[in-house]
Amino acid sequence: MSTPVPLSDELLSVLGSPTKATLLDSSPRSRVWRVELRGGDRVIVKQITDAGGTGLDGDTRYAREIAALRLAGRATGPAVAPALLGTDPGARVMVLEHLDDLGAADDWMPGYAESLARLHALTGPTDTGTLPAWSGPTAADVDSFLTLAKALDVPVPPAVPNELASLIDRLDPAPHHALLHGDPCPGNDLRTATGVRFVDFEQASLGNGLVELAYFRIGFPTCWCAMSVTAAPLAQAEDIYRATWRSLTGTDVPGDPADACAGWLIRGDALVERAHRESVDHLARVATEDFEWGYISARERLVHRLNVVADLTCDHDRLHGLGHLSAAVAARLLERWPTLRPLPAQDTRPWY
Repeated sequence: MSTPVPLSDELLSVLGSPTKATLLDSSPRSRVWRVELRGGDRVIVKQITDAGGTGLDGDTRYAREIAALRLAGRATGPAVAPALLGTDPGARVMVLEHLDDLGAADDWMPGYAESLARLHALTGPTDTGTLPAWSGPTAADVDSFLTLAKALDVPVPPAVPNELASLIDRLDPAPHHALLHGDPCPGNDLRTATGVRFVDFEQASLGNGLVELAYFRIGFPTCWCAMSVTAAPLAQAEDIYRATWRSLTGTDVPGDPADACAGWLIRGDALVERAHRESVDHLARVATEDFEWGYISARERLVHRLNVVADLTCDHDRLHGLGHLSAAVAARLLERWPTLRPLPAQDTRPWY
């Protein structure tokens, strides 16, 4: 039996009568329909559920997504998200503009980078409190990372604990107010005729856009389809993001890419899908078991991140010890498990 589209009388009075509704694939955290209206228009109806094991209840995720969509609606020129057409908070229902996704493209990263910067630049200090602050790594993440090194019999340089403690301080989101998507992964960005638009803002927050710009280097850490972006494509994407941010804000992107990448490295929850986060110490698992998310294993994701951080920090003033530790842990993982594969290149990006 198909699930009826949960449109209230109030929403129907605004939208008109649906003539056809198709239930679309979505995560357990929501139900999504494509609805055709009398007259030929189409909309997307999304209902947030209590399922999904995210640590946030349905009401919280609904409120967060609605707030983020309203902030994203400030964009002038090409939009960066679908327009919000109607809401029913009691049923956790939102009605969104239907977008025609143009599908796969070999050169997807420039448009993605530009739209990501435009999204981030929409908010400022006056928006404090409209969304939660970004949640960065904690002292518990530092302990887990150092414990993993010891479990792999890799000596920890004496300077590293203090380096990581200072890193957490530098990643404090309080001075930053960029509109962060929270999960800007393939499948959550649609390539339209007017540019890339982002969808699914349930994890949106305010913080430093650098932590999402770092996705290119660190391998898309919250995404099942991890990938490696290097050389000219990486430089082009980062240059486009920085130029777009500068043109909109009049300032340079704040912060250090090495800090952002190191922050993703030490977060064990960035090795598993959202439903399994905040459950166990996933970095501790790496020493005794490998586990897959999508088509990439946790150890493969971790080796990529370790090598990225090692390259960025081996001569870094504030993360020199971490650079050497990262290189040593990566080497030890490959020594023990030599069949670990590198992340696929960006041109193998999957499309739904």
